Amino acid sequence: MVRGKTEMKRIENATSRQVTFSKRRNGLLKKAFELSVLCDAEIALVIFSPRGKLYEFSSSSSITKTVERYQKRVHDLGSNHKREDNSQQAKGETYGLARKIEQLEISKRKFLGEGLDASSIEELQQLENQLERSLTKIRAKKYQLLREELDKLKEKERNLTAENKMLTEKYEMGRGGIIPRTSSTTTSEDLDTEESEMEVVTDLLIGPPPIRHSKKFPPN
Repeated sequence: MVRGKTEMKRIENATSRQVTFSKRRNGLLKKAFELSVLCDAEIALVIFSPRGKLYEFSSSSSITKTVERYQKRVHDLGSNHKREDNSQQAKGETYGLARKIEQLEISKRKFLGEGLDASSIEELQQLENQLERSLTKIRAKKYQLLREELDKLKEKERNLTAENKMLTEKYEMGRGGIIPRTSSTTTSEDLDTEESEMEVVTDLLIGPPPIRHSKKFPPN
């Protein structure tokens, strides 16, 4: 008798569903055991029944060891895939940078007036406009630097002028501040000395002044 093909859909009858589960479960566990023995494969099988009951099979000493091995393998594969993705991304970025460098080299040669034979009128017009914009920016930057340099020189001039003025004022104050050393009080000894000097001068001037004879030379 030929058995008909079972339609793959959920069995609505609960009793039939439980019977089918038990048969298929036992067959799956048997196949897992046979595969592990015949092919020396490490197998871990976990089954939960519709009622939540756990059934498991492990070809190793512990199903936990197989699960840990699986998790480590998945992690390593993820790392490898990530490295491959990063490598592909780096290759793409390198290719893109190489293209940009090539374009920049072409633009540089055109700015220097080289390689213009294959350029169209529109490209030459764009190049001319870019050069004019660049010259405008260069002139503006040059003017800015000149203004800054001029401001620095003016500031330096003001500082030197102020310093010179300060030194001049110090010099003038130094010249005007020198006062001769005099005595504000007169002692009795000083008075006696002055009187004795006056007497000596008086004595010398008593009598007619001496007559000075000038030497006469004979006339020529």
